[in-house]
Amino acid sequence: MKSGNLFAAIPDSLQVEFTESLAAGAGSFHIERIVSRGHSSPDGFWYEQASSEWVVLLTGSASLEFRDSGETLRMKPGDWIEIEPFLAHRVTATSPTEESIWLALHWSEGSSK
Repeated sequence: MKSGNLFAAIPDSLQVEFTESLAAGAGSFHIERIVSRGHSSPDGFWYEQASSEWVVLLTGSASLEFRDSGETLRMKPGDWIEIEPFLAHRVTATSPTEESIWLALHWSEGSSK
């Protein structure tokens, strides 16, 4: 058995986003916790992963930009989004004054949501 607290055991200093795998299963899914402190994607970098992704923001704030539509989604605690495979997106900003804690579920077609 494995257990923990989503708001505990966060490093004091974060030069880069902190990512921690919380669970993975048969097929192709995994759950991760991401902690940001003013972090954003590097200029010109876009995530375009082959898996689907469902993300919820638990604390803080964040902005996601989508390349094809040019849309920017501003997120606050409790907001979630499902990102389809190969949908180019990037994190343009996270709160510089508080931790932005994300929970992300990744899966590939053929595995359960």
